[in-house]
Amino acid sequence: MSRLDVGQIRSALGETTLARLDALDVFEEIDSTSDWLLGKPMPASGRMRAALAEYQSAGRGRQGRQWISPRSSGICLSFAYTFNDARRDIASVTLAAGVGLAERLEAFGVEGIGLKWPNDLVIRDAKLGGILTESRLKPGSALSIVIGVGINVELPDVDALTSDIGRVIDLASCLESVPPRSRIAAGIIDSLCATLEHYDASGFNRFFEAWPRYDWLHGQRVCLDESDEHGPGVCQGIDEDGALIVQNGARRLRYVSGSVRLYGQSGHSLR
Repeated sequence: MSRLDVGQIRSALGETTLARLDALDVFEEIDSTSDWLLGKPMPASGRMRAALAEYQSAGRGRQGRQWISPRSSGICLSFAYTFNDARRDIASVTLAAGVGLAERLEAFGVEGIGLKWPNDLVIRDAKLGGILTESRLKPGSALSIVIGVGINVELPDVDALTSDIGRVIDLASCLESVPPRSRIAAGIIDSLCATLEHYDASGFNRFFEAWPRYDWLHGQRVCLDESDEHGPGVCQGIDEDGALIVQNGARRLRYVSGSVRLYGQSGHSLR
């Protein structure tokens, strides 16, 4: 696999991103790129910084899961951004990021991308990547976030891996020719920059309208791990705030957080 290169990443970034990017760091090995950014001063409003690693020894997914990615086999990237104020609709930013990433991967030639609420990228019913968003409230009520993105590019023994949705897939399984990882990384950074700039200015509406195109769960019977007393219901998409809507008999349930799985599927996973 190609190595990550700061110069190549910068040369592939768009002008708008370069104008807003305060720092770009690439590590050979680190415990967690998100933890590293969270330990640094957050950028000023409308500014951003990014960190990538060839290998993370303690990469994280949602609900304490470990994100396992062999060295130089994927994209392990975190992105810090500060909004102009403490947005009340911040819970939907992960979904917005997912839509932006799906659109950018399509631009690379990837077909059939789905999004599993709230944070997974899916292709052929297998997990391609995940998103983890963490927030920090700055003095003066400005809100900063760190978005961690993991995407499988070319995994060894990909067929032997499992995830919370079952199988695992990588970009090498989806493309005849995989772009250099530095170019993929630049595309992800550009996507996050454009997504958060639009979200900061105009909110979730554009991404809400795009969500049905990618909604992997729509029409499927699902359960939420922490709400099994309701039993399975049929996913009906999301609402304008990004909450998951599940029809359970005569009840229309609304979930703003949680881990959702297909009915009958084990909730245990390695990533």
